[in-house]
Amino acid sequence: MPRFTEFNFGVSWVMGFFHQDGSHDGDTPAEIVANNLAKNGDDEALAVRRDAQILGNLPSETLEVLWEAGAEYMPSFELVGTGAEWTQTVVGLCDARLSAKGDVRQLSGADTEDGMACLGAVVGEIEETRFLAVEVRAALIDCARRCTPDLALRVLLRAILCAPDASLSPDQYGRLEAIGSALQYGEFVVDDVKFLVQQD
Repeated sequence: MPRFTEFNFGVSWVMGFFHQDGSHDGDTPAEIVANNLAKNGDDEALAVRRDAQILGNLPSETLEVLWEAGAEYMPSFELVGTGAEWTQTVVGLCDARLSAKGDVRQLSGADTEDGMACLGAVVGEIEETRFLAVEVRAALIDCARRCTPDLALRVLLRAILCAPDASLSPDQYGRLEAIGSALQYGEFVVDDVKFLVQQD
C-alpha cells in the first residue's frame, strides 16, 4: 500500500511552513506549526511526531543545520531554543494535537517504512549534491545513518528546494525518483524538485 498522502509529509512538511508568507499562519514558530497541524488530519500529525522523535538521535547542532537547510525562512534559534529544544517542541505540538482525539490509529504499512534498504543510495545522493554546503551534507548523512534514510531523503529534497543556485541533472533526478518509488512516496514528493532539472 502507498503512503497516506501523495504529498510531502512529516518533519520535511513542517519545514515547508517556514516560507516568505509563513507568518500569516501564526505569530510564533510554534503557533505556525500548531495551526497547520490543526488544519490537517491525524496521519499528518503522526508522521511529524514520528520524524521528530527519530531526530532525537542527533546532536542539537546537527538538528539546527537540518532545520535551517530545509526551511526557507527558519526563525533564529534564539527564538525557538536549541535544535533539540525546537524539535521537542514539535513533538509536543503533535502530542497536543493528537490528544484532542482519543481514538487515533497508529501509522502502519508503507507509512512506517524507514528505507534502511536504501541507505547506500540515499547517502550517495547526498554526497553527489555538491551545491549544498559541506556541513549540510554531513548533517544529512548523519541523519540517514542515525535516524532513517527515508527522513534524510525528504530533508535532502527540502534542502535542494531552499538552496541557492540549485540544479539537478536528469540522471540525478532519475535516481531520486527511483529511491522515492522504493520508499513508496506519492507522486508529488520527489516531483517538488523536478523544475530544477537542467535539460541538455
